[in-house]
Amino acid sequence: MEQKAKHGGLSQQFNTLYADISEKSSTFVPKIIICFIHNCLNFMKILVVDDELDICEILQYNLETEGYEVAAVNSAEEALALNLTEYALILLDVMMENMSGFQMAHKMKENPATAQIPIIFITALDGENHMVKGLNIGADDYIVKPLSMRTVKARVNAVLRRVYPHGMRNGTSPETVCYEGIVLDLKAKTVSLDHQELPCTKLEFELLSFLLRHPGTVYSREDLLKYCWPQDTFVLDRTVDVNITRLRKKLGPYGKQIKTRVGYGYYFEK
Repeated sequence: MEQKAKHGGLSQQFNTLYADISEKSSTFVPKIIICFIHNCLNFMKILVVDDELDICEILQYNLETEGYEVAAVNSAEEALALNLTEYALILLDVMMENMSGFQMAHKMKENPATAQIPIIFITALDGENHMVKGLNIGADDYIVKPLSMRTVKARVNAVLRRVYPHGMRNGTSPETVCYEGIVLDLKAKTVSLDHQELPCTKLEFELLSFLLRHPGTVYSREDLLKYCWPQDTFVLDRTVDVNITRLRKKLGPYGKQIKTRVGYGYYFEK
Protein backbone atom coordinates (compact mmCIF):
# COMPACT_ATOMS: atom_id res chain seq x y z
CA MET A 1 0.00 0.00 0.00
CA GLU A 2 2.95 2.31 0.68
CA GLN A 3 4.10 1.89 -2.92
CA LYS A 4 0.64 2.65 -4.26
CA ALA A 5 0.48 5.86 -2.23
CA LYS A 6 3.86 6.87 -3.61
CA HIS A 7 2.73 6.53 -7.24
CA GLY A 8 -0.56 8.21 -6.44
CA GLY A 9 1.50 11.14 -5.17
CA LEU A 10 3.33 11.28 -8.50
CA SER A 11 0.03 11.49 -10.36
CA GLN A 12 -1.09 14.24 -7.97
CA GLN A 13 2.12 16.15 -8.68
CA PHE A 14 1.35 16.02 -12.42
CA ASN A 15 -2.14 17.39 -11.77
CA THR A 16 -0.80 20.14 -9.50
CA LEU A 17 1.85 21.07 -12.08
CA TYR A 18 -0.74 21.14 -14.86
CA ALA A 19 -3.10 23.35 -12.85
CA ASP A 20 -0.28 25.77 -12.01
CA ILE A 21 0.96 26.00 -15.60
CA SER A 22 -2.58 26.38 -16.98
CA GLU A 23 -3.20 29.34 -14.65
CA LYS A 24 -0.07 31.10 -15.86
CA SER A 25 -0.13 30.03 -19.50
CA SER A 26 -1.68 33.24 -20.76
CA THR A 27 1.42 35.18 -19.73
CA PHE A 28 4.48 33.08 -20.40
CA VAL A 29 3.94 29.37 -21.04
CA PRO A 30 3.47 28.19 -24.65
CA LYS A 31 0.38 26.13 -25.38
CA ILE A 32 2.51 23.20 -26.51
CA ILE A 33 3.68 22.81 -22.87
CA ILE A 34 0.06 22.54 -21.78
CA CYS A 35 -0.48 19.82 -24.39
CA PHE A 36 2.60 17.97 -23.15
CA ILE A 37 1.34 17.92 -19.56
CA HIS A 38 -2.06 16.68 -20.77
CA ASN A 39 -0.34 13.88 -22.66
CA CYS A 40 1.73 12.82 -19.64
CA LEU A 41 -1.49 12.37 -17.70
CA ASN A 42 -3.17 10.54 -20.59
CA PHE A 43 -0.22 8.15 -20.79
CA MET A 44 -1.16 6.97 -17.27
CA LYS A 45 -4.73 5.87 -18.08
CA ILE A 46 -5.58 2.18 -18.62
CA LEU A 47 -8.99 0.49 -18.97
CA VAL A 48 -9.56 -3.09 -17.79
CA VAL A 49 -12.51 -4.92 -19.38
CA ASP A 50 -13.24 -8.28 -17.71
CA ASP A 51 -16.43 -9.91 -16.40
CA GLU A 52 -14.57 -11.39 -13.40
CA LEU A 53 -14.66 -8.82 -10.59
CA ASP A 54 -11.68 -10.29 -8.76
CA ILE A 55 -9.53 -10.12 -11.93
CA CYS A 56 -10.48 -6.45 -12.36
CA GLU A 57 -9.59 -5.66 -8.76
CA ILE A 58 -6.24 -7.49 -8.92
CA LEU A 59 -5.25 -5.82 -12.20
CA GLN A 60 -6.40 -2.41 -11.03
CA TYR A 61 -4.42 -2.60 -7.78
CA ASN A 62 -1.23 -3.94 -9.35
CA LEU A 63 -1.21 -1.49 -12.26
CA GLU A 64 -1.88 1.43 -9.93
CA THR A 65 1.24 0.44 -7.98
CA GLU A 66 3.09 0.99 -11.27
CA GLY A 67 1.80 4.58 -11.38
CA TYR A 68 -1.04 4.13 -13.86
CA GLU A 69 -4.55 5.48 -13.48
CA VAL A 70 -6.82 2.46 -13.94
CA ALA A 71 -10.55 2.10 -14.56
CA ALA A 72 -12.44 -1.20 -14.82
CA VAL A 73 -15.73 -2.31 -16.34
CA ASN A 74 -17.31 -5.76 -16.55
CA SER A 75 -18.57 -5.98 -20.12
CA ALA A 76 -17.69 -4.91 -23.64
CA GLU A 77 -20.96 -3.00 -23.83
CA GLU A 78 -20.01 -0.90 -20.81
CA ALA A 79 -16.58 -0.24 -22.29
CA LEU A 80 -17.93 0.89 -25.66
CA ALA A 81 -20.23 3.35 -23.89
CA LEU A 82 -17.15 5.15 -22.53
CA ASN A 83 -14.97 7.69 -24.32
CA LEU A 84 -12.25 5.17 -25.15
CA THR A 85 -9.96 7.84 -26.59
CA GLU A 86 -9.18 8.83 -22.98
CA TYR A 87 -7.24 5.60 -22.47
CA ALA A 88 -3.68 4.83 -23.51
CA LEU A 89 -4.21 1.05 -23.33
CA ILE A 90 -7.04 -1.47 -22.93
CA LEU A 91 -6.68 -4.84 -21.19
CA LEU A 92 -9.49 -6.90 -22.70
CA ASP A 93 -10.89 -10.28 -21.68
CA VAL A 94 -11.98 -12.49 -24.58
CA MET A 95 -14.68 -14.71 -23.10
CA MET A 96 -17.50 -12.46 -21.88
CA GLU A 97 -21.27 -12.78 -22.11
CA ASN A 98 -23.08 -11.17 -25.03
CA MET A 99 -20.21 -9.36 -26.78
CA SER A 100 -16.82 -11.06 -26.69
CA GLY A 101 -13.48 -9.28 -26.45
CA PHE A 102 -12.76 -10.22 -30.07
CA GLN A 103 -16.01 -8.54 -31.17
CA MET A 104 -15.24 -5.41 -29.15
CA ALA A 105 -11.76 -5.24 -30.65
CA HIS A 106 -13.25 -5.50 -34.16
CA LYS A 107 -15.52 -2.53 -33.42
CA MET A 108 -12.62 -0.49 -32.10
CA LYS A 109 -10.43 -1.20 -35.13
CA GLU A 110 -13.28 -0.25 -37.50
CA ASN A 111 -13.63 3.19 -35.84
CA PRO A 112 -10.83 5.62 -36.81
CA ALA A 113 -11.15 7.36 -33.44
CA THR A 114 -10.22 4.19 -31.52
CA ALA A 115 -8.34 2.13 -34.11
CA GLN A 116 -4.91 3.14 -32.80
CA ILE A 117 -5.56 2.41 -29.12
CA PRO A 118 -3.40 -0.59 -28.15
CA ILE A 119 -5.14 -3.72 -26.86
CA ILE A 120 -3.77 -6.56 -24.75
CA PHE A 121 -6.04 -9.60 -24.65
CA ILE A 122 -6.24 -11.41 -21.32
CA THR A 123 -7.92 -14.79 -21.61
CA ALA A 124 -8.11 -18.44 -20.57
CA LEU A 125 -8.06 -19.43 -24.26
CA ASP A 126 -4.48 -20.63 -24.61
CA GLY A 127 -4.54 -22.39 -27.99
CA GLU A 128 -2.32 -21.09 -30.76
CA ASN A 129 -5.31 -20.50 -33.06
CA HIS A 130 -6.94 -18.19 -30.51
CA MET A 131 -3.72 -16.27 -30.02
CA VAL A 132 -3.21 -15.87 -33.76
CA LYS A 133 -6.81 -14.71 -34.15
CA GLY A 134 -6.36 -12.07 -31.46
CA LEU A 135 -3.13 -10.77 -32.94
CA ASN A 136 -4.63 -10.72 -36.45
CA ILE A 137 -7.49 -8.55 -35.17
CA GLY A 138 -4.85 -6.00 -34.23
CA ALA A 139 -4.03 -6.76 -30.60
CA ASP A 140 -0.60 -5.71 -29.36
CA ASP A 141 -0.19 -8.68 -27.01
CA TYR A 142 -1.98 -11.76 -25.69
CA ILE A 143 -1.67 -12.95 -22.07
CA VAL A 144 -3.06 -16.30 -20.94
CA LYS A 145 -4.72 -16.86 -17.55
CA PRO A 146 -3.87 -17.64 -14.77
CA LEU A 147 -2.07 -14.34 -14.65
CA SER A 148 1.38 -13.56 -13.36
CA MET A 149 1.27 -9.93 -12.23
CA ARG A 150 4.98 -9.54 -12.94
CA THR A 151 4.36 -10.66 -16.52
CA VAL A 152 1.31 -8.41 -16.91
CA LYS A 153 3.17 -5.34 -15.65
CA ALA A 154 6.19 -6.07 -17.82
CA ARG A 155 4.07 -6.50 -20.96
CA VAL A 156 1.96 -3.41 -20.24
CA ASN A 157 5.11 -1.35 -19.80
CA ALA A 158 6.61 -2.82 -22.98
CA VAL A 159 3.52 -2.06 -25.10
CA LEU A 160 3.28 1.51 -23.82
CA ARG A 161 6.99 2.13 -24.41
CA ARG A 162 6.66 0.82 -27.95
CA VAL A 163 3.43 2.60 -28.90
CA TYR A 164 4.13 5.88 -27.06
CA PRO A 165 7.93 6.18 -27.02
CA HIS A 166 7.75 9.77 -25.78
CA GLY A 167 4.73 9.38 -23.51
CA MET A 168 2.57 11.06 -26.13
CA ARG A 169 -0.03 9.92 -28.60
CA ASN A 170 0.24 11.67 -31.97
CA GLY A 171 0.26 15.06 -30.23
CA THR A 172 -3.19 14.49 -28.73
CA SER A 173 -4.67 14.17 -25.27
CA PRO A 174 -8.21 13.40 -24.05
CA GLU A 175 -8.93 17.14 -23.72
CA THR A 176 -6.65 18.94 -26.14
CA VAL A 177 -5.49 18.50 -29.74
CA CYS A 178 -2.59 20.69 -30.84
CA TYR A 179 -0.67 21.54 -33.98
CA GLU A 180 1.72 24.48 -33.75
CA GLY A 181 -0.56 27.49 -33.14
CA ILE A 182 -3.82 25.51 -33.41
CA VAL A 183 -5.28 24.29 -30.11
CA LEU A 184 -8.62 22.48 -29.90
CA ASP A 185 -10.28 22.03 -26.53
CA LEU A 186 -12.37 18.90 -27.01
CA LYS A 187 -14.41 19.44 -23.86
CA ALA A 188 -15.17 23.14 -24.28
CA LYS A 189 -15.49 22.67 -28.08
CA THR A 190 -13.36 25.71 -28.79
CA VAL A 191 -10.54 26.46 -31.23
CA SER A 192 -7.73 28.92 -30.64
CA LEU A 193 -5.37 30.15 -33.31
CA ASP A 194 -2.10 31.66 -32.10
CA HIS A 195 -3.68 32.24 -28.66
CA GLN A 196 -6.79 33.92 -30.12
CA GLU A 197 -10.17 32.18 -30.04
CA LEU A 198 -11.36 31.23 -33.53
CA PRO A 199 -15.14 31.16 -34.07
CA CYS A 200 -16.13 27.89 -35.74
CA THR A 201 -19.41 26.20 -36.55
CA LYS A 202 -20.10 22.76 -35.08
CA LEU A 203 -19.32 21.07 -38.40
CA GLU A 204 -16.10 23.03 -38.86
CA PHE A 205 -15.00 22.04 -35.35
CA GLU A 206 -15.83 18.37 -35.94
CA LEU A 207 -13.98 18.34 -39.27
CA LEU A 208 -10.87 20.01 -37.86
CA SER A 209 -10.89 17.81 -34.77
CA PHE A 210 -11.23 14.61 -36.81
CA LEU A 211 -8.52 15.49 -39.31
CA LEU A 212 -6.11 16.71 -36.61
CA ARG A 213 -6.54 13.51 -34.61
CA HIS A 214 -5.69 11.38 -37.66
CA PRO A 215 -2.87 13.27 -39.39
CA GLY A 216 -1.66 11.86 -42.69
CA THR A 217 -4.70 9.63 -43.20
CA VAL A 218 -6.77 10.40 -46.30
CA TYR A 219 -10.55 10.36 -45.83
CA SER A 220 -13.09 10.44 -48.63
CA ARG A 221 -16.09 12.74 -48.59
CA GLU A 222 -18.21 9.72 -47.64
CA ASP A 223 -15.93 9.00 -44.66
CA LEU A 224 -16.10 12.58 -43.42
CA LEU A 225 -19.88 12.65 -43.78
CA LYS A 226 -20.06 9.43 -41.77
CA TYR A 227 -17.81 10.53 -38.92
CA CYS A 228 -18.43 14.28 -38.69
CA TRP A 229 -22.09 14.82 -39.63
CA PRO A 230 -25.15 13.75 -37.61
CA GLN A 231 -26.27 10.30 -38.71
CA ASP A 232 -29.91 11.30 -39.25
CA THR A 233 -29.19 14.08 -41.76
CA PHE A 234 -29.02 13.89 -45.54
CA VAL A 235 -26.37 16.03 -47.19
CA LEU A 236 -24.55 16.02 -50.51
CA ASP A 237 -20.86 15.24 -50.93
CA ARG A 238 -20.40 18.82 -52.10
CA THR A 239 -21.24 19.98 -48.57
CA VAL A 240 -17.90 18.56 -47.39
CA ASP A 241 -16.02 20.62 -49.99
CA VAL A 242 -17.81 23.81 -48.92
CA ASN A 243 -16.99 23.28 -45.24
CA ILE A 244 -13.37 22.40 -45.98
CA THR A 245 -13.00 25.61 -48.04
CA ARG A 246 -14.44 27.72 -45.22
CA LEU A 247 -12.24 26.00 -42.65
CA ARG A 248 -9.10 26.60 -44.70
CA LYS A 249 -9.91 30.30 -44.92
CA LYS A 250 -10.51 30.59 -41.17
CA LEU A 251 -7.24 28.84 -40.36
CA GLY A 252 -5.26 31.41 -42.34
CA PRO A 253 -1.64 30.24 -42.85
CA TYR A 254 -2.51 26.87 -41.27
CA GLY A 255 -5.24 26.25 -43.85
CA LYS A 256 -2.66 24.86 -46.25
CA GLN A 257 -2.15 21.90 -43.87
CA ILE A 258 -5.54 20.53 -44.96
CA LYS A 259 -4.53 18.80 -48.18
CA THR A 260 -6.54 17.37 -51.05
CA ARG A 261 -5.60 13.99 -52.48
CA VAL A 262 -7.23 14.20 -55.91
CA GLY A 263 -9.64 11.34 -56.47
CA TYR A 264 -9.44 10.19 -52.83
CA GLY A 265 -10.28 12.90 -50.33
CA TYR A 266 -8.78 15.13 -47.64
CA TYR A 267 -6.11 14.81 -44.95
CA PHE A 268 -4.24 16.96 -42.44
CA GLU A 269 -0.49 17.16 -43.05
CA LYS A 270 1.77 17.76 -40.04
